[in-house]
Amino acid sequence: MAEILDDIDTLARGAAWLAATDPGLARIATPLPPLRRRAPGFATLLQAIIGQQVSTASAAAIWARLEGAGLTAPAPVAAAGEEGLRACGLSRPKIRYALALAGAGTDFDALADLPDEEVIARLVALPGIGRWTAEIYATVALGRADVIPAGDLALQEATRLLYGLSERPSEAALRDRALAWSPWRGVAARLLWAHYAVEKKREGVT
Repeated sequence: MAEILDDIDTLARGAAWLAATDPGLARIATPLPPLRRRAPGFATLLQAIIGQQVSTASAAAIWARLEGAGLTAPAPVAAAGEEGLRACGLSRPKIRYALALAGAGTDFDALADLPDEEVIARLVALPGIGRWTAEIYATVALGRADVIPAGDLALQEATRLLYGLSERPSEAALRDRALAWSPWRGVAARLLWAHYAVEKKREGVT
């Protein structure tokens, strides 16, 4: 299995390797980006669902309401039902996804022992979980060092800015570029998110 980003020393090793491999990433390899780890489990995956196709500010506001209502675990979410989730600002599709996730009985502990692609396959089999959401979870909750959520708009924009591209790379184009960053694509993602935050004066992920 690939490296796990569970401490600053591992992050630093990945950043140093990338700086020696890619002149673009070398320009942003210091200072080290945030580790961006969250606790694995239902709450982090639900938070990733909340972040789908909305601004980081909107996602943070909705998540704050869910936390305030105690709706960050399967049983309370299921008990709240459509009405309770709607009151927190969830859209109709996200209400459906949240309730499906609450009832899925996912063994989050087991995911930690699976290879990257199997983790992603297990997650995208759940309603409302696309590859972006699955890769965000693998990156921030499981600390997978070689996973990059290439469909992330902030990563695409940061890549455009860093390399002086005329337009944002597509998801496929960013995946192709990221092949050269393996086995540290997850560290490259963190470098690019940090670059986005500096250039845009706002965070690219919640």
